Amino acid sequence: MIDPRLDPQIQVILQEAEASDDPPLESLSPTAARLAAIEGLAPWRGEPEPVASVENRVIDGGVAVRIYTPEGVAPRPALIYFHGGGWVVCDLDTHDVVCRAIARRSGAVVIAVDYRLAPEHKFPAAVDDCYLATRWVAGHTHELGIDPARIAVGGDSAGGNLAAVMALRSRDEPGLPIALQVMVYPVTDLSSFDTPSYKEFAEGYFLTTSEMVWFRDHYLARPEDACNIQASPLLARDLRGLPPALVITAEFDPLRDEGEAYARRLKEAGVRVQCTRYGGMVHPFFSLVGGVKQALEAIDEVSKAVAACGR
Repeated sequence: MIDPRLDPQIQVILQEAEASDDPPLESLSPTAARLAAIEGLAPWRGEPEPVASVENRVIDGGVAVRIYTPEGVAPRPALIYFHGGGWVVCDLDTHDVVCRAIARRSGAVVIAVDYRLAPEHKFPAAVDDCYLATRWVAGHTHELGIDPARIAVGGDSAGGNLAAVMALRSRDEPGLPIALQVMVYPVTDLSSFDTPSYKEFAEGYFLTTSEMVWFRDHYLARPEDACNIQASPLLARDLRGLPPALVITAEFDPLRDEGEAYARRLKEAGVRVQCTRYGGMVHPFFSLVGGVKQALEAIDEVSKAVAACGR
C-alpha cells in the first residue's frame, strides 16, 4: 500500500512502479541495473531546456565531461556536477535534463562529470575522476568563460557524496578554491545504515535499504573503506573551513537523516549552511522533473544558490 502521506504526484509514480512488477534492482547484474535505471527514469525525466551550447569532451586523464553553457556574458559562475546512481548506475544522459535546467536558470556553466562506475571501477576511482575534473575546471576557467572565484561542486545522492568529498579535498589541497557545495539527498555515511529514516523507509519508498547495501557492496573495494572519509564524509573529524553548503533532503528517503546530520555538523563547524527538507518527497525526486512539481522547485533552489555563489 502506498503511504498516503506522500505527495500525490509521488504516489502516482510509485503506483506505476508497483504495477510494472519489475524485479528489484539489487537482484540484477550491474549491466542490467543500468538499463533498468534508464528505463525507469525515462517517463518522468521531463523535457530538456535550451542552453546556448552543449559540448562533450574528454579531458586530460581520460575523464569524459559534458559542458553546458547558458546564454549570457562571461565570466559566469560554474557548477561541477556529479550524477547520482549509487556509483553503479546512471550517466550523463540520465541527468541531462537536470543539468540543462540548472545552467539555464542559474546562468552558470555546468560541467557534468562522467566518472567511472563500480563494480568495474571500485572506490576510490570515482573520487579520483571527480577530483581530476574539478582541478581541470579550475585550470581552464578562462577557456570556459568561468569566474575562478565562483566555482561550485554539486550532485545528487552518490553525486552529493562526491561533492562533499571534493569540498573536503579542496580545503586540504592548495590551489583549488570552491565557493559552494550543493548536496541533494547525499550519501554521507557508508559505515552504518542504522538511522531512523533507514528503518522507517526501508521498503516502499523507491530507494530501499537493500538497494543501498547492494550499491555500497559494489562500490567499495574492502569493507573497511566504509570508514574512509572519502567514502563517508560524515566521519571526518574536522569540517571547519569548508565552503558554504546547500543540503536538500527528501522527507521519505532512507538517506534523509545522514544528509541532515551532515548539515548539522557543518553548521557546528561554523560553515554557512542552508538545509531544506522537501515534504512528501522520495529519493530520487530531484530527477523526476517531468512528473513532480517539487523537482523544479528544488532545481530553482539549487540554481539560485549557484548564481549567488562567491558573492
